[in-house]
Amino acid sequence: MTSPVKLIRADRASAKQGAMWDTLGQLALEVQPIDLGIGCPDFAASEALRQDFRDVVEDQDFTLHQYTKGFGHPRLCQALSALYSGLLGRARVDPETQIVITNGASEGLFVSLMGLVNPGDEVIIIEPFFDCYLPQIELAGGTAVCVPLRPGKSEHSSDWRLDEAELRAAFTCNTKVMIVNTPHNPTGKVFSRCELEMISSLCRQHNVIAISDEVYEWLTYDGVEHVRMASLPGMWERCITIGSAGKIFSVTGWKLGWMIAPAHLLNGPKLVHQNSGYICCTPTQEALARAFERETALLSKNSPNCYFLSLAREAEAKRDILVFLLREAGLKPIVPQGGYFVMADVRDIMNKIDVGGDPSEPKDFRFVKWLTKNRKLQAIPPSGFYSPKHQFIGENYIRLCFLKEDSTLSKAGEILRALGEELRDTVAS
Repeated sequence: MTSPVKLIRADRASAKQGAMWDTLGQLALEVQPIDLGIGCPDFAASEALRQDFRDVVEDQDFTLHQYTKGFGHPRLCQALSALYSGLLGRARVDPETQIVITNGASEGLFVSLMGLVNPGDEVIIIEPFFDCYLPQIELAGGTAVCVPLRPGKSEHSSDWRLDEAELRAAFTCNTKVMIVNTPHNPTGKVFSRCELEMISSLCRQHNVIAISDEVYEWLTYDGVEHVRMASLPGMWERCITIGSAGKIFSVTGWKLGWMIAPAHLLNGPKLVHQNSGYICCTPTQEALARAFERETALLSKNSPNCYFLSLAREAEAKRDILVFLLREAGLKPIVPQGGYFVMADVRDIMNKIDVGGDPSEPKDFRFVKWLTKNRKLQAIPPSGFYSPKHQFIGENYIRLCFLKEDSTLSKAGEILRALGEELRDTVAS
């Protein structure tokens, strides 16, 4: 008689990982809300990019439909080298040894951590953080050391700041990596040159590798400068830059990202990629290579038709729409300098509503579930982007994505305005 199969997950695959997204995803399927939660556009990709993809799909060159090089389709790597060499202050980023194409930026982060972090190594992350950082660090056997951004008194993301003394204290002899995300998800903060120079100085002082998550690199507003970490003095040698075609071209479902770094930093991550994701989709890489070639040429002429620039203008206008709608509803938005998202202070509403749910859950999570079920509007609870110690910082906010059709934003605004009016009437009576 055979023994029963042990249907037990590995310890490293903790049950709590992804629980928030599972719950909210299931709610969205059931309720079909206006969705400002998920960080992706609800409009079509550019006609030029769609034509690039059609051309590749219809091309009878068999090499465009079979395996390409494991570390990246040569034409795409060449296109990225042409774009980023100047942006990173390099004479030439070697497309063969200093660029690796990954299945989305998330895989780039994962293989970077798996290829660099040993059990017991410490990884510094800034809170709030993109929620996959923590489980990826733990899967690599590392220990996350969390340093929070502290909100200021103004309604601007630039006022969310690191305490320099707190950050300095986070560096120890066990620190291997620090992850920096700018423009930042979820606050929309764009780290200033001064802030990044302070961080880079600490990385150099303690011989720490920086992973710079720059997936929103082209989406900065109000003339704010995006400073690339690897371009700072002494940082190219110790920095892996993570990028995302999905975010740049508004095609998040294409799941194409990259790592750019000196060859010695990519040896470990390349081995992990080679034995997991291995090869990314060839026709997608070819289509994106053509798109990058076209847009890089337009960028070199500072053409307003360059998609990198036109999307930022469009996104800034949408940001302004959502900020106006939130204020009109009586909420307090944190005006972002970059990225896809607005965080809004909703404590005035939460304090007037019995959202129910499990009292042990963060109140923003309970409010977001209530909002989805009762008002058919979905947001994201920022407490999910914090360690338990600092979760209280995010509990008074919700995160909303503004890179949506104007009609979607308008519908969301109507829901929030009606909710605000209803609560004011309740208080008045």
